[in-house]
Amino acid sequence: MTGFAFYNLGQDGAARRGRLVTAHGTAETPAFMAVGTAGTVKAMTADAVRATGTEIVLGNTYHLMLRPGAERVRALGGLHRMMDWPGIILTDSGGFQVMSLAKLRKIDEVGVTFRSHLDGSAHHLTPESSTAIQNALDATITMAFDECTPFPATHEEAAASMRLSMRWAERSRAAFEPRPGYGQFGIVQGSVFADLRAESAAALTGLGFEGYAIGGLAVGEGQQAMFDTLDVTTPLLPTDRPRYLMGVGTPDDLLGSIARGVDMFDCVMPTRAGRTGRAFTSRGILNLRNARFAAEDRPLDPACNCLACARHSRAYLHHLFRCDEMLGPMLLTTHNLSYYQTVMRGAREAIEAGRFAAYAAATRDAWSQGDDRHTL
Repeated sequence: MTGFAFYNLGQDGAARRGRLVTAHGTAETPAFMAVGTAGTVKAMTADAVRATGTEIVLGNTYHLMLRPGAERVRALGGLHRMMDWPGIILTDSGGFQVMSLAKLRKIDEVGVTFRSHLDGSAHHLTPESSTAIQNALDATITMAFDECTPFPATHEEAAASMRLSMRWAERSRAAFEPRPGYGQFGIVQGSVFADLRAESAAALTGLGFEGYAIGGLAVGEGQQAMFDTLDVTTPLLPTDRPRYLMGVGTPDDLLGSIARGVDMFDCVMPTRAGRTGRAFTSRGILNLRNARFAAEDRPLDPACNCLACARHSRAYLHHLFRCDEMLGPMLLTTHNLSYYQTVMRGAREAIEAGRFAAYAAATRDAWSQGDDRHTL
């Protein structure tokens, strides 16, 4: 489809340096996308999100359909205007949230009938209605409706779930309204079974999506099983389309997945951790609620130039969390998202220079050394 394109600008092993071009601007890859569940990245203004280097924000179909409602968002000019984000927006299909949050779910061939976790109201979500809702939101990237296979699952259970998702993917594709610069991603399922992942990838690539997501991971299988699944999945996906690993993860997860050919990531981890006092830094994870930080008059991470690190001390951040002041979560969320973008920027530069493996090893080594005041 004209106007929506992915360019592979360079490669180092399986790691890819790319650029995504859309109706709402471009994004450099590998890219970490900030999660804006209800039309906002929690504890951050849109300007603050932009300042971290974030180029893509996610919206949540399930939450936005419940409130304020897709038609209300459309009437307000779409999600881009409503949340002050003219850049790229990706919306999930709602399938995962229906499975994890909704009450009294009933799944059949048509779709999912469920009751809202907010007020118990009844709803029915299908591949067609999920796609229509995402269109009403004006999502730059629409996700196909799928069932997120729970873990653990037997081969038989995973196969049945995956094949249902593939039938839903075909209907999602038929319901998608092609527009210049907009795209739709199919979602590869199949749990940790290599043959099912291959079957799913073949079914989706036959439908000609603008991009391909890898779903059903980071659901309890462990990092090595996730990496093993990526090893057999990413080589099956088209080289001229972006690859998106859904719901992942820690900075270490990101580096390992980039090494296996993944281009795009999202996860609530950096923003959720920021709201609870945990900071991702170049020397590992720190808990700012810990009493050891009460008198530390030094930056959270001297290697970072975000507002929290450039203008405030660890002692002040500790104080904010001990007093339950809302500025604490705001500053730490900004830092965490900034740090994730720093890791992504470093990965892009390393791939361009043909030294990604060395970059990943050095980054992991720094984490392993810990927060020693004499070396940080």
